[in-house]
Amino acid sequence: MLIDSSLGETPDLTALIRRAQLGDAGAAEALFEATYPELRRLARARLRSGSRGTLLDTTSLVHEWYARFVRTSRMRIEDRAHFMRYAGRAMRAVIVDFARRRRAGRRGGGAGRDCLAIQAAEGAAAGAEQILRVHEALDELARVEPRMAQVVELRYFVGLTEAEIGAALGVTDRTVRREWEKARLLLAEALA
Repeated sequence: MLIDSSLGETPDLTALIRRAQLGDAGAAEALFEATYPELRRLARARLRSGSRGTLLDTTSLVHEWYARFVRTSRMRIEDRAHFMRYAGRAMRAVIVDFARRRRAGRRGGGAGRDCLAIQAAEGAAAGAEQILRVHEALDELARVEPRMAQVVELRYFVGLTEAEIGAALGVTDRTVRREWEKARLLLAEALA
């Protein structure tokens, strides 16, 4: 797993991250290869859960995430945990941007489409609306409780487990559970 600190980092992701940010294309490629299977697993879990109907596939999400990572050469990522927090924010941004494009495309008409295509588009639109509502509510939560918002981001948009979130944020599983439960209540109230 990407953030299991009990296992050795093979290859050393922290070193690869630093070399990639200094412009080492080989390190960036090695980092992508080392993290690709786990990022695909996370993306697949994220896209599968909740039946969001975004029509975004796992490969597209991971590749778009990677493209954004490569463009962040100015951002200083310190270690594996910071890398996972960044991955959470970037995957969230990819999903939200895709949902916004879906919503904007839906406004462009669609006359002449058959009933099945209309139903599929409506299902995708409902998923896109839900993602955008969660995104906006999460922004509000982040203003008041930043760590709680990070917990939601890593769980909802990346699909990490409580143990993985705890490792990424440097807190215990119990703290993550407590933050998740509070956040769920606050977000449910905000989304109602």
